Amino acid sequence: MSRTTEPVVVIVPGLRDHIEQHWQTLLAARLAEAGRAVRTVPPLTQDQLSRDARVAALHKVISEVAGPVVLVAHSAGVITTVHWSQWHEAQVQGALLVTPPDFEKSLPEGYPTPEVLDENGWTPVPRSPLPFPSIVAASSNDPLGTVERVAELARNWAGRLVELGEVGHLNPASGYGPWLEAEELLRELEQS
Repeated sequence: MSRTTEPVVVIVPGLRDHIEQHWQTLLAARLAEAGRAVRTVPPLTQDQLSRDARVAALHKVISEVAGPVVLVAHSAGVITTVHWSQWHEAQVQGALLVTPPDFEKSLPEGYPTPEVLDENGWTPVPRSPLPFPSIVAASSNDPLGTVERVAELARNWAGRLVELGEVGHLNPASGYGPWLEAEELLRELEQS
């Protein structure tokens, strides 16, 4: 695939937004250094728990891109992406959906409760097939969602499940900064 036809990579962070040593931030920098067009959904300054505000922020970024995009979402960014796909259309070549949380169950202390997530529009999580190819990456020891639940979501969304092993929530708190497999999975999506 030539540089002129490569889709723009759109990074969709989770509820904790931008973390300097997060794999998404590092991936965006590596791709930009390699000459790729990369856009990141900016942090919200208000309504930070609002699903509608996060979907609107994602839609704004995608609508500013002329041509195809490939989405790279982590955690709540996955749920944002799935909600976005229910109401909007765009040239989405594919989506890498990494460690989606189970917003319909209680999360560990420090995270929003199921009631708060429901009040902010996150649940129920859409279960219909996505209108674009997807790879759903699951951790076998993610404190925010079991591999069984993520596998169920992947089936619902008609995505290909990739089991990553014991990577926690694939974030700095789980010992992850760079995650080089993301680039391999991204290439796979772009070639499908």
